[in-house]
Amino acid sequence: GKIKMEIFKIILLTAVMGMCTVLGIMKANKYKLRVIDLQDMKKALNLAITKMRYTYEPLPELFKEISKDLNENIANIFIKAHTYMETLNAGQAWEKSVDESSNNFTNEDMNIIKGLSKLLGKTDLEGQLMQIELTTKLLDEQIIEATNLQNKNTKLYKTLGATVGLAIMIIFI
Repeated sequence: GKIKMEIFKIILLTAVMGMCTVLGIMKANKYKLRVIDLQDMKKALNLAITKMRYTYEPLPELFKEISKDLNENIANIFIKAHTYMETLNAGQAWEKSVDESSNNFTNEDMNIIKGLSKLLGKTDLEGQLMQIELTTKLLDEQIIEATNLQNKNTKLYKTLGATVGLAIMIIFI
């Protein structure tokens, strides 16, 4: 009777402690994943600049090729854009594929990335390259901000998760 209840209580509280800790780690990870996605998008755009400058491939093909070197979230944006370009213009295809992607971007990140659609496929090569270069510069700023947030919040959320778990345990012991 009583011993079984105590054992059950200990197991339950340990599970709560574990869950709070895991939630803290997951929340902390979100910050890291945003940095990774931003860096990957920047890498992708730099690849695009190089390829546009030297291969003169059509955008859809170029996007398909770029996608091979990227993490899944970012690769999917380029693969989707490649597909949408069959029916939409480059700018619309880009915007639609960014909107539909699963990623760890903030709204501000998304707007910067979607900003590419303004000139994609619309102006001459130089105009497009300038737009992409501008976007990578803006992404640099987002990467710095995201990295600072990651450094600041990773420890915070990991500690917070464990602390909340501990507090719950103390309350119920």
